[in-house]
Amino acid sequence: MNRYPLWKYLLLLVVLGLGIVYALPNLYAPDPAVQISGYSADLQVDEKALKLVKQALTAEDIEYKSAVLEGNGSALIRLVALEDQLKAQRAIEDAINRKNARKGEGDKYIVALNSAQTTPQWLRDLGASPMNLGLDLAGGVHFVLEVDTPKAVNDRLEDSEEVVKKAVRKARIFNVQTKIDKGLLVVTVPDEAAQLQLSEIIKEELPQMQRKSLSEGGVFTVTAKLTEESIREIEDHAVTQNLTTLRNRVNELGVAEPLVQRLGRNRIIVELPGVQDTARAKKVIGKTANLEFRLEARPDAGFSQRQKFDHRQEDMQARTGGSYLERRPIITGERVTNATRGFDPDTSQPQVNISLDAEGGAAMHRATRNNVGRRLGVLFIEYRPSSRFVKDPDGTERQVVEQIPVKNIISLATVQSALGREFRTTGLSEAEAGELALLLRAGSLAAPMVFVEERTIGPSLGAENIELGVKSIKLGMILVVVIMLLYYRIFGIAANVALAFNVALIAAIMSPFATLTLPGLAGIVLTVGMAVDANVLIFSRIKEELKAGMPPQSAINAGFDRAFTTILDANITTLIVALILFGIGSGPVKGFAVTLSIGILTSMFTAIVVTRAVVNLIYGGRQITKVSI
Repeated sequence: MNRYPLWKYLLLLVVLGLGIVYALPNLYAPDPAVQISGYSADLQVDEKALKLVKQALTAEDIEYKSAVLEGNGSALIRLVALEDQLKAQRAIEDAINRKNARKGEGDKYIVALNSAQTTPQWLRDLGASPMNLGLDLAGGVHFVLEVDTPKAVNDRLEDSEEVVKKAVRKARIFNVQTKIDKGLLVVTVPDEAAQLQLSEIIKEELPQMQRKSLSEGGVFTVTAKLTEESIREIEDHAVTQNLTTLRNRVNELGVAEPLVQRLGRNRIIVELPGVQDTARAKKVIGKTANLEFRLEARPDAGFSQRQKFDHRQEDMQARTGGSYLERRPIITGERVTNATRGFDPDTSQPQVNISLDAEGGAAMHRATRNNVGRRLGVLFIEYRPSSRFVKDPDGTERQVVEQIPVKNIISLATVQSALGREFRTTGLSEAEAGELALLLRAGSLAAPMVFVEERTIGPSLGAENIELGVKSIKLGMILVVVIMLLYYRIFGIAANVALAFNVALIAAIMSPFATLTLPGLAGIVLTVGMAVDANVLIFSRIKEELKAGMPPQSAINAGFDRAFTTILDANITTLIVALILFGIGSGPVKGFAVTLSIGILTSMFTAIVVTRAVVNLIYGGRQITKVSI
């Protein structure tokens, strides 16, 4: 009686061994670090840039553990002190980006705050990693992005200008000139009759615009501007679209429990707890990249109907004198429903496989069906930050960041037949193809954005919370261990062994699947207290059976068997409450519910199975007349 077969002990040892191995990474605290990566996917950090970084850190007397190039083309600098992180970031940015900022070429590198793992390689080879810590514990990255809503309004004016041009051509009004001047669409016509006709056209085609006719010195003009209501609607749409896109991009990063929300009229907050690759996060979140598909302009097309762009060659470096494309795109990236990276089966070159929505597919089919034999250009548009330094009246120098568009034709191929909803485009490097596919898949931005604030969230507060949380767990475990030993003696040892394994299993399960927050820490503390509840029920039952005169072995067996139903009922009801909290709660409530649910399951396993295994090892299969309980 009260004996486990050998296979059951071996199975328990395997489970508990895995739990200990996968809980071990949580004992290794991460290093404060700064990560550097190229702004473009094909731009890598080299030894020359790394040398400048080291010189900058030395000049600022910032101690660092290591500065190495990583396999993904980035560099990681591990620092000694957390308080040097922001200082190191500013020094590195000044060293490697300031020269380019002076030239107005735009920043070449992204310098981001990071947290570098110190988990031993042998644990990483086994797939073990520390649990993700929430923003309130580990801190994280806090971005404030400002949406360039004036550009969204200007884009709407440009679309309105094209609508007017098309309507004027259809109405056969000649000698018409259009321009956009300080938020106004100004159209000049030859006479008063044309002015009246144009006013009616704008009223019909652009009802959201306010019109005004002017006649001065024989010049007849009609001005149109967007109403305040329309401007606000455009701005709201731009911010809302960017908000949705940012959430999709953050999901692509795989960040646990991120926060993406609107701030004021044209700003967005992004908080990423415990992010390990902040440089990539910053690049993916803030990057504005899009595709436009345009036909090559006909040789006889006027200057107003065509634009000249650089054409990227196969070697990804050379530039020619440029190619002329029509001003009006057939479709843009907004019509893309899916995009994946692949390789051309014939040339093995990277490509992006694109799927369009119904409207985009129909537009592409119409355009290419009527233009077989003409060349179709794929225009890659990327907004890059350009930093320049200005002096304030008091003589202090500050950095001003602007977004500059970089436009290149990545593909210019002859249309062989009408295209449909699915096709492919080439001309990018493998890294750029993957990044473009991600951005298109996540959705396009309605307007460019700039980072107006970047900082780490509560690293000191997080450290204090973790320290206090760990102290509370230690104190709770010590009190429980002492009380169980004093009250239940040998059986208390079994309960304490089970309790230790319970905490290890919670850490092991949460490491790959969950994020630990401050309420989650509270859940673990509660679990430590609740973990021995089942043991108390079992041991109390054993005591009752012994008092009733049952032999010790039979009392032990009956205590575990008869208390099982009560333990199961009590824990299931608590688990149901935890699941309800997780389902209807948000943020802190979910964090508490997750750790509570995991703790309930592990405590049931350790209290019933592990405790009995230890008791069986001590008393099982022996002739005993009394037990220490």
